[in-house]
Amino acid sequence: MTKKERAAYVDQRLAELYPDPPIPLDHRDPYTLLVAVLLSAQCTDVRVNLTTPALFALADNPADMAQQDVDAINAIVRPCGLAPRKAQAIQGLSKILVQKHGGGVPADIESLEALPGVGHKTAQVVMAQAFGIPSFPVDTHIHRLAQRWGLTSGQSVKQTERDLKDLFPRERWNKLHLQIIYYGREHCSARGCNGTVCEICQTLYPARKSPKATRKA
Repeated sequence: MTKKERAAYVDQRLAELYPDPPIPLDHRDPYTLLVAVLLSAQCTDVRVNLTTPALFALADNPADMAQQDVDAINAIVRPCGLAPRKAQAIQGLSKILVQKHGGGVPADIESLEALPGVGHKTAQVVMAQAFGIPSFPVDTHIHRLAQRWGLTSGQSVKQTERDLKDLFPRERWNKLHLQIIYYGREHCSARGCNGTVCEICQTLYPARKSPKATRKA
């Protein structure tokens, strides 16, 4: 298969497997999603979803969160790892949202990336999942699978993002990035498949016998 043919097969098969993939992080609005995505760095979505109910009971909007003591936030988010840094970021971005954005979450990538603790991937997740603006956030699952499927060289996460955006229709980006994540967790995990085991890997590369080495994100 050519790269375009591989991309077309991936697009079709994932649409069949996950026709309506849910957003894995529990949230109620753009702000609670932003906080949840920030907490998910180096933490599982399951752990984040167990942690955010207590956090949002403390404060579930920028104005209230900005008034909270960092130690109080830290005590709640500690199970998510990197807690002191994340607690400071949550309080800090909440203050900025109140001071500069009228207490709302901005729907533009530059303003999001300017917030404490919000990197490119986090900003893109919010753009895609909170505002429906086409984005292609690349996490470790997507970075790994795109290499296994011959859709990118994997030189960097940014390169993987560019390659995938070039290969897939813009209107598919938001749903497709979730579909790839779910497939990566359930069928083509880091340890469960080495590029020769899962259905899509076998279909795209039936003659591949050796494990496919991938660059880390």
